Amino acid sequence: MSRIRKFTSFSLRDLFASATPTVLAIAAVCVIAYLIVDPAPPKHVVLGTGQDNSAYDAFGRKYRDQLAREGIAVTLQGSHGSSDNLAQLNERKVDIAFVQSGSTDEAEAERRGLVSLGSLFTEPVWLFLREKPGTAPVTQLTQLRGTKINIGAQGSGAPRLFRQVLDVNGVAPGELQTGQLDNTPATVELLEGRIDGLVFAAAPDDPLIQMLLQTPGIYLFDFAQAEAYTRRLPFLTHVTLPRGIVDLGRDLPARDYQLIAPTATLVARDDLHPALIELFVQAAGKIHGGAGWFQQQGQFPSAKYTEIPVADEAAKYYKDGAPLLQRYMSFWLANFLDRMWVLLLALSALILPLSKIVPPLYVWRIRSRIYRWYGQLRTVEQAVETVKDAPPEQRAAAYATQMARLNDIENLVNQISIPLSFAEDLYGLRGHIQLVRLRIQALLGQPHDESPAATV
Repeated sequence: MSRIRKFTSFSLRDLFASATPTVLAIAAVCVIAYLIVDPAPPKHVVLGTGQDNSAYDAFGRKYRDQLAREGIAVTLQGSHGSSDNLAQLNERKVDIAFVQSGSTDEAEAERRGLVSLGSLFTEPVWLFLREKPGTAPVTQLTQLRGTKINIGAQGSGAPRLFRQVLDVNGVAPGELQTGQLDNTPATVELLEGRIDGLVFAAAPDDPLIQMLLQTPGIYLFDFAQAEAYTRRLPFLTHVTLPRGIVDLGRDLPARDYQLIAPTATLVARDDLHPALIELFVQAAGKIHGGAGWFQQQGQFPSAKYTEIPVADEAAKYYKDGAPLLQRYMSFWLANFLDRMWVLLLALSALILPLSKIVPPLYVWRIRSRIYRWYGQLRTVEQAVETVKDAPPEQRAAAYATQMARLNDIENLVNQISIPLSFAEDLYGLRGHIQLVRLRIQALLGQPHDESPAATV
């Protein structure tokens, strides 16, 4: 019974040993491909925002929270605004940043290797002026000659933008006194009466704008020629601040105001990982996709209103929506499968030929346990042949030694454990052992009886 247990229908141990080299080779290819074919996206990114308490700063925090849910750590890098953010992108201090349309042009963006992830929201030009007793409100920008106007913080997009607006009105920068204080101190200067006006280019939910729209003695300039501005400066759009939008109960503002507005865009270096671009664009859809003062539901984010070329991944999102895999699984799993699909195709072609190697290796491994004893058997035969011409006493002693050796071989062969499908080879070996025994017995002059060790 114990000998019967030595025979099995299949040897998992031998199959595992035979398949291990193939499995290790495939695993090595997978690891190399994972590290080299298309590197995984980084888990940390730096986002250039804006001044403290600005709309850029507020939206930056929303992006940080949104991407944290996907395992991406976002560090917010404050700045004075668009121009500062562009400089930090060029110096590789940030990976992605908020930039106002009109801050650069297509040729310059391509030269610096910048791509747009799309427009996010409109940033109207807010020109707040201080009321002067006995003086009519300003209705034309040409009336600003000789006044003190803060045109935006140095490094923001507002100074460049407002100078372009003044230029199309035929007003030279030297015809008015311009300052470039940050938004908060500029607001203090306006409220204290030390300047006549200040310029913002920001989203309406900027806290300073909300405050100034409700401050007595401060009024908003109405760009009555807004449509003409959009024809002269194509990166601008014409938006309307509706009556009562600030406070319906107090009817603030008391009438519609026409405004001109660039758009805020997300700009990145063109070497930013494609998966991060997809993730930021999807986050933009959740953060900026709702209705607002100047936009309809679903109007933003958009591939429009930007002079910087839109990244391919962003353009695909605006056309087809989120990638299919990311709609049903986590970002990292979807990204892994998306990166590995080429490898999976290659492996499917590689596994088939490699799998054909395993069965022959399995057969060779089993049969090698049997065939290696033929070498021992051949050694016994050669030893018998070498003493054929020796003296009878020496020959008899040599034959007896080889017979004992043959019995040892047979005992060891009887302990071999092999699958039943290879039993024929085992019995063939035992038959050959018996043939050699019979020959030695004949040479010794012994009767041809079967050795007890040969019995099953």
